[in-house]
Amino acid sequence: MKVKNRHRLKNKDVTKLLYELKNGFDSVFFSEKASVEVADVEGTKLVFIDDIPCFMYMKDKIMFTLTGLNKYRPSNRFVVVDMGAVRFVTNGADVMTPGIIDADENIVEGDEVWVCDEKHHKPLAVGIAVMSGQQMKHEKKGKAVRLVHYVGDKLWDFVAKSL
Repeated sequence: MKVKNRHRLKNKDVTKLLYELKNGFDSVFFSEKASVEVADVEGTKLVFIDDIPCFMYMKDKIMFTLTGLNKYRPSNRFVVVDMGAVRFVTNGADVMTPGIIDADENIVEGDEVWVCDEKHHKPLAVGIAVMSGQQMKHEKKGKAVRLVHYVGDKLWDFVAKSL
């Protein structure tokens, strides 16, 4: 994968990014003094915090990368899947409701969410909610999360090589 147009963000853009994250995840993950850069990696806009690709933009929505999830561990917008669903999720399959053990009840359709396993709570994937968190916990069939980034995809491989 090729990195294009990597550059440091201006202070006002860093402040805007922090505001977006605070609104979406109710937390501040890094200081305004951190080194914040953006780059285009094969059509995906990545945000590097102190040289680590922690966030990405998908259709103008800020989302965590799996590396960012491991570093910052947000406490909301999570979806927990049973161990039987792990191999499907890590192969890029969308998350279906029968595999969901728990979910943040404040998730609304269209939210950026992260998926973890029930045993270790390790981040497995990042996606877009197709239904609310309440529905995810109570529905018996249907798709709950459309994946955009998961363990083993091209972005995961790029990040692993860059660290």
